[in-house]
Amino acid sequence: MKFPTKSSTESLSGPLARLTALFLTPALLVACTGTEEPQVALRVALLTDGGATLRTVTPNADSSSAPVNADQPVPVPDGVTITSLPSGQRLALTLKTGIESRSGDLADPQSFATLPFTPVCLIQTASSAARDRLLTLSQCDNGPQQLALYSAAGTLIWTAPLPTFLPPAPGTDVPPVRLAVSGDVGVVARPRLGGGSEVLRAALQNVGDTVAVVSDPVPTPAIRDLVAYNAGLLAATDSGVQKLSDTGIPDGFALAAFGAGRYDRLWSGAAGSQSLLAAWRSTVLSNQNTQPLLVWDGNTSRTAATVASVTDLRDITLAPDGNLYTLTATGLTRYNTALGLQSGNFTPRVLLTGLSDARAVIWLVPLPGTK
Repeated sequence: MKFPTKSSTESLSGPLARLTALFLTPALLVACTGTEEPQVALRVALLTDGGATLRTVTPNADSSSAPVNADQPVPVPDGVTITSLPSGQRLALTLKTGIESRSGDLADPQSFATLPFTPVCLIQTASSAARDRLLTLSQCDNGPQQLALYSAAGTLIWTAPLPTFLPPAPGTDVPPVRLAVSGDVGVVARPRLGGGSEVLRAALQNVGDTVAVVSDPVPTPAIRDLVAYNAGLLAATDSGVQKLSDTGIPDGFALAAFGAGRYDRLWSGAAGSQSLLAAWRSTVLSNQNTQPLLVWDGNTSRTAATVASVTDLRDITLAPDGNLYTLTATGLTRYNTALGLQSGNFTPRVLLTGLSDARAVIWLVPLPGTK
């Protein structure tokens, strides 16, 4: 089963490409001149309080002013995660019972198509590199697992019941369940009895079908995370960041930029024509107070650059304004990726503190008329 994908250039086509150019130009001026020019600030959305609260903040580019303009938090029921949609002006909010899109001010909720199975207990959602597909997984109280693939518009493309899942006994280092989507193909990595992970792939077999065909589970070394990057999928393993082959198995060749060490989390994003990739190892599993967050531009640098050493990292977003935003359980920090990749100085700036059990962060295009 091949992985039909869109290139990184296609993922930034149309209006988003123009917006990216608008946001990135000032950031590149910073990288070239070493001075901070006025920037158009993106809006950042956060899911906090263990999934109970949505909020947005607009980081001020001028370091002499207040760090952020924060909007009134919005309560949500059983939030799981948030995902950027292609326009950048709306987000997808995964709740335990379904997915809905919301505007940049967190209003105008529009439900995605109702799932055809019950009960629904969504636990995770992943998006394609172009953010035009969302793959979500439902599992209720150790019951059967169900996959569903949506378009960014909220239409249901297919669903797929997964083969019976027999998880290993809980432990501190059992690989997690992780999702990735490339084209209309969904990939699931889940822990396997006896150690390591197993990979399943789901895709439609015939035009007009609504239930995807799922491959038999394929044993693999432990997969800690999955991410869509450029025209393929990558896995975080105990031996570095590796590409997934057409069969869904890590190819065994660590990306040289990150070395052959272990990573537990991966993120991807784009800034102009550059596709960015970030990797981090969990401080909990490494028994270290902090671990370096690394970012790579995929092209010009042979090695990934260290952004900062971070503890309890929950999520990051690589924004087209040339900045990277890290979310820990209690705070939000901005780093100047454009400058950092040029000079090594990522100019960290703490934007928020005092958060409670933060879960996810994404960037949003400012709404018309906002500053």
